[in-house]
Amino acid sequence: MELCVLFGGASFEHEISVVSAIALKEVLKDSIKHFIFLNEEHEFYLIDKENMHSEYFANFKEKKLAPLQLCKKGLFKSAFFGNKKVELPLVINLVHGNDGEDGKLASLLDFYHIAFIGPRIESSVLSYNKYLTKLYAESVGVNVLPYVVLNENNAYKNALEIILKKFAFPFIIKPINAGSSLGVSVVREEKELAYALDCAFEYSKEVLVEPFISGVKEYNLAGCKIKQASEQDFYFSYIEEPSKQDFLDFEQKYLDFSRTKAPKAQISSSLEEGLKKAFRDLYGDLFEGALIRCDFFEIDNKIYLNEINPIPGSLANYLFEDFKKVLKCLAQSLPKPPKVQVKNSYLLQIQKNK
Repeated sequence: MELCVLFGGASFEHEISVVSAIALKEVLKDSIKHFIFLNEEHEFYLIDKENMHSEYFANFKEKKLAPLQLCKKGLFKSAFFGNKKVELPLVINLVHGNDGEDGKLASLLDFYHIAFIGPRIESSVLSYNKYLTKLYAESVGVNVLPYVVLNENNAYKNALEIILKKFAFPFIIKPINAGSSLGVSVVREEKELAYALDCAFEYSKEVLVEPFISGVKEYNLAGCKIKQASEQDFYFSYIEEPSKQDFLDFEQKYLDFSRTKAPKAQISSSLEEGLKKAFRDLYGDLFEGALIRCDFFEIDNKIYLNEINPIPGSLANYLFEDFKKVLKCLAQSLPKPPKVQVKNSYLLQIQKNK
């Protein structure tokens, strides 16, 4: 199976996407036929495998290349005798944050009939916005922490009053639609609130506030829905219990790609089944075609959703025993949009009746 990795994007998580692609190169090796880089100006570049290292991108060396032009089922690059088509195998959408997780690339790839692994438009919209994620989780019966949504109009006037009606200090403030650790702050007393709001509003026009629970048990589970014969089933990773600090900042959460495998969580079978059920309920039909990771809390023997990551760093390959097998199964289980056949029957009837 040949693959194409699409990475970069006009995103605050642009560099994380580059690191993800480099990490995936080491895992999938010759399975990857093309690396397509998307810069902040929305230009596509074909990157040679030998240039897939941090020094190349740190020095913006891709700017010396000619950009590609996107078309139906592929990309064109300039050649001596005219444009040459770059045939795309199955694309892995590895663009984190804006462009990749907000639905823009899903729309573009669908429009041009390019097969890809990644969230589709609807799942991107719901999972990229933390408020919509909460509403969705509640609608499928998965617990979420209590929360408050603030915007720039009301946040600085009466934010504390609004928050303390729902829960007490300490609480955590997050941008509504940015990577899970960008602009995130823990507020333990009133004097920290204004700065935390400033940090969050740098990334989003709205912010989400939740109670902060120190030392809470956290578990990560990745997976996807696959088709086996005429039935559908789930391919799960093993469950990870992240090393616990108060909360992981941006660098701690995303820049540690040196690990090859994550430690398995030592948990009861009942908790494992509970986490998998919550994952199934969240994945449903909405995330078909994507390999996602769900991060959960366990509080007083209840499971709560923390977040849905529709494009986890390096596709969470370190959580799977056989990552290549996962991708192969998922590649055979991609959703197929209905084929539209235009017959012009209505227009012909109009002409006939004239």
